Amino acid sequence: VTSGELELQGYVDIFNQMIDKFGFKYVISSLRESHSASDNGWSACIMDGATREFYHSRKYHITPIVDRVGGGDSFAAGVICGMVDGKDYKSALEYAVAASALKHTIPGDFNLVTREDVDSLAGGDGSGRVQR
Repeated sequence: VTSGELELQGYVDIFNQMIDKFGFKYVISSLRESHSASDNGWSACIMDGATREFYHSRKYHITPIVDRVGGGDSFAAGVICGMVDGKDYKSALEYAVAASALKHTIPGDFNLVTREDVDSLAGGDGSGRVQR
């Protein structure tokens, strides 16, 4: 990150190195742009180890952040849920980012949203704004 902007090429380079060294099927990272303690940009990226295709998700503008605790767990659970449900890796990533963005709007450790909530946000109008 330089001057508040994500430099995605750095992720491409690191992901390629990780795939070369460890043979991962996918490499995934969540990406936070911190504008303030209660105002963040939230997205993620993934690389397919076989094709080396890199994909950057939609970015959500989360404000106000109610609680960051559990956001990473919600992201990981969203990736797993999406893949187990048979989504392609891009759709699984979008599902995970939406689940995690919603978690940022809920106090406490647990993501108390439904699949329908996540699907609604992930398949939304593209505004990327989380409102609860």
